[in-house]
Amino acid sequence: MTTSDKRPGADRTADGATGEPEASADRVTSDAGASADAAASDPEASADVARGGVTFDRAGIRAGFLTCVPVALGVAGYGIAFGVLADRAGLTAAEAALMSATVLAGASQIIAVELWADPVPIAAVVLAVFAVNLRYSLMGAALRPWFRHLSAPRAYLSLFFMADENWALTMREFTSGSRRGAFLLGSGLAIWVFWVASSVVGVAVGGVIDDPATYGLDFVLVATFVALAVELWDGSSTAVPWAVALVTALATSQLLSGQWHVIAGGLAAAVAEVVRHE
Repeated sequence: MTTSDKRPGADRTADGATGEPEASADRVTSDAGASADAAASDPEASADVARGGVTFDRAGIRAGFLTCVPVALGVAGYGIAFGVLADRAGLTAAEAALMSATVLAGASQIIAVELWADPVPIAAVVLAVFAVNLRYSLMGAALRPWFRHLSAPRAYLSLFFMADENWALTMREFTSGSRRGAFLLGSGLAIWVFWVASSVVGVAVGGVIDDPATYGLDFVLVATFVALAVELWDGSSTAVPWAVALVTALATSQLLSGQWHVIAGGLAAAVAEVVRHE
């Protein structure tokens, strides 16, 4: 074979060698331009993605909202029960809506309206609500592995809308491998909308419904939590912490009044998991 026979292949090789870097350069330039456009449109989102790959965007909010709507419908039944109790305590629809919009914690709100009097026992209400809502510190800590990658405003905004139900859905989402940091916010917005609206409905029908238990409204939240527990069950590995939490909560409820059994059960389960994995 002569040198001239080799030249076409050599030329093709040379062309490929010179063409491929140009193509690569074009792709790099294109990717850089896309990244620059994304950073320019939402710098915080780009920073969040860079820090751990956790995203925070409208898609995550939408996914969280739609996923939580069926659960929020169940919460609405409990919201009506709260509205009925708020009406009995003398709260107007606007006052009940304001409490639901700013507190967003069913159990503590019901305790608050049950303690409502004239004058309002502020110290008793604050202490009771504080004890009931202590569990949120544990729930927030459980989200830290993902939320530490988000900016503080986004993390704290999401935590404001955290309730038991959407926290459970968010934990299921994250542990399945999802990196949608906005899922908690989206699901929380669904809870918030249905909770506030149902509170107003409860006040409106308060004069008609004497006892929420007559219509099974007192059991709606229990049924919702049972359904969420089924979703969170992860086989035999969850049996030990769940059993520890159950026994501890039952024992504490017999020894202490109020909602301290919730905190005791959660802490005992956490300790049990630490001991198991060490």
